[in-house]
Amino acid sequence: MGQDEDWLDWLDGDLAQGAGATAAAQQLAAENDATLQGGAVPTEVNGYPGYEVAVRTNYTVGESVIPGTEGMHANAHATAVIQPRCDIGPDVGPEKAVELDCDGEIVDIDPENFELDDLPDASVLFSVHLAE
Repeated sequence: MGQDEDWLDWLDGDLAQGAGATAAAQQLAAENDATLQGGAVPTEVNGYPGYEVAVRTNYTVGESVIPGTEGMHANAHATAVIQPRCDIGPDVGPEKAVELDCDGEIVDIDPENFELDDLPDASVLFSVHLAE
């Protein structure tokens, strides 16, 4: 992130760039014996960033009570939404320590003595869930 970018916007999820969204969707589809159709498409759900995908099963429906469907594949669409889990303390400034309350887990960030390893795992900062 550049010097001019506001890291609070990043923490709010406003600067999500989707790096790795397509690869993550491909992996999840493969784990479910399906194939991603195209890539992850950026979207917005209720003001939060998200990614839409389409998948198709690698297997056919097989025997069915509906004639002519035996060779058909199932298709599905899904939308994953990224929501921040953290509330930022009221006393925020470029040189002030910041306290984050991430669903009850307190994270202190001191810009005077900050290292990237000081940040918790992304799963503490953000929730990713299916919206559709």
